[in-house]
Amino acid sequence: MLQKMLVTHLERSGHRARAAGTLAEGLKEVAEGDYDVVFLDVQLPDGDGLEQLTRFKAVSSAPEVIIITGKGDEFGAEKAILSGAWGYIEKPDVIKDLLLHLTRALQFRQGKNRVEQVPVSLKREAIIGNSQELNKCLDQVAQIAASDASVLITGETGTGKELFARAIHENSGRAGKKLVTVDCAALPENLIESILFGHVKGAFTGADTPGEGLVGLADGGTLFLDEVGELSLAIQKTFLRVLQEQSYRPVGSTTEKHSDFRVIAATNVDIDQCVAQGAMRSDLLYRLRSFSLCLPPLRERKEDIKPLTSYFLAQICDQAKVESKGVSPDFSEHLTGYDWPGNVRELRQVMEQVIAFTPQAPTLFAANLPEHFRIRQAKAGIQPVQPLSSSPTPVNSGSEPEFSSAPPSWHDFKNSHEQRYIAQLMEYAQDNITVACQISGLSRTRLYQLRGKYGLK
Repeated sequence: MLQKMLVTHLERSGHRARAAGTLAEGLKEVAEGDYDVVFLDVQLPDGDGLEQLTRFKAVSSAPEVIIITGKGDEFGAEKAILSGAWGYIEKPDVIKDLLLHLTRALQFRQGKNRVEQVPVSLKREAIIGNSQELNKCLDQVAQIAASDASVLITGETGTGKELFARAIHENSGRAGKKLVTVDCAALPENLIESILFGHVKGAFTGADTPGEGLVGLADGGTLFLDEVGELSLAIQKTFLRVLQEQSYRPVGSTTEKHSDFRVIAATNVDIDQCVAQGAMRSDLLYRLRSFSLCLPPLRERKEDIKPLTSYFLAQICDQAKVESKGVSPDFSEHLTGYDWPGNVRELRQVMEQVIAFTPQAPTLFAANLPEHFRIRQAKAGIQPVQPLSSSPTPVNSGSEPEFSSAPPSWHDFKNSHEQRYIAQLMEYAQDNITVACQISGLSRTRLYQLRGKYGLK
């Protein structure tokens, strides 16, 4: 059997190894022992090893896990890495590659252990919560801050991308210098270059004095490009050169200026899809994404809702100069039962409305929540999900085709349902752009583009 061959091969190479024939045996062995590396087969008698990968990683010794599979599978490889696997080997190559993967995994583990032994006091101002998902992000912040490479932060609207950008800056070697924020979605087209790179006197009408650009202000510090996907292709090309050369030319000047800055970019859109659609330069994306940090939505870390609520209530009450509030169980249940499409930002806005509506109430109940919030939650609990087609679609049993006739092109199908989604979104939000953005996670610019595309004025 393969497991016996692997054990023999490892022991002959001077390693101690044990074998288990099932997932249950393997989990028991790893939980009771102290292992550095686990070679985990995908197909086992009692289940899929890939599905149980996180359980092997969760034991006290936290071993590195290398997946072994009989057949290459791109989806499986991606899932393995996202689940925390160190590597991924196909069975035809397992004997040949075994020791190479093991040696590298052990070297990685030794280096990681040395780093983890150094106590790190992370500055995380206003990043509230202690969920597993949030702590993973904070661990990444600590690692990213130790480097000077560029970072791309992704996540839905309201997940705290600017807070995490500030945390990276404050924990880096550039903390003593400025963090300069560029709101890419709000840059006026005719003044973009002047705002970013500055200008000399007389460069254009109204330029009576020289002006310093944001790139120059970030010298020695960090430049944060918020909603980087909103930059025009022309500016993307110019900015790529600035990143490569660390130099720029103010509008109207013939002289290059130098700026030593680190760049952190953020977006709430699928940036790879933007590249595929030609709206984002791939070379700029590669330059920005030396590190990636993906922030989880609030619905995936609901255990953080209570501490966030307490934090926001205390902060808002202090600002409003009113007495602090107690919270009833039904108030908390109402908050944790909601999916928060606007994420942490929406939670804060709801708390601001609660205090504005009931400044004197000593204890907050569900009835104190804004009406629109309770209505939306009530609707979410009783309205069925609308099917994609106008008529009910039976569940595919595997013997029936998904389409009774030739399916439409992907372009036509996508446009049809995208238009319907935007129309229903605006109807639900009562044409309130801010509410629609909070629900959908779309930026204001993208929402206006889609409304214009389909003539939904």
